[in-house]
Amino acid sequence: MLSCLAGRYFNLAAFQGDEMLGFYIGEQAGPDYTLMDICVAPKYQGQGIAKQLLNAFIEHGEQHQAENLFLEVRESNAPAIGLYESAGFSHMSVRKNYYPTATGNEDAILMGMSFSL
Repeated sequence: MLSCLAGRYFNLAAFQGDEMLGFYIGEQAGPDYTLMDICVAPKYQGQGIAKQLLNAFIEHGEQHQAENLFLEVRESNAPAIGLYESAGFSHMSVRKNYYPTATGNEDAILMGMSFSL
């Protein structure tokens, strides 16, 4: 199990005392980094924690000479899309019917950012 987590995956969590406010999980694949998940506890949403975590993910990529950063987001998640766009991510493509929902499926928007090396 440790071989799955060592080296390729990385994460960061935000805490207030003993309480976790949010976290992100990233993955490195060659020169590219993917934001696998970013989550903020519901009672702390809207306080800038996701922005801080996203900025930390971007900084991690910069510090490790990433060529590209990628992520995917539900098409209906307008707040997250706005956050990603404000950080410099651009729409790249759509994964049709990617996320299951109670009423069918929802598209995923693939977004990316490239660093000038």
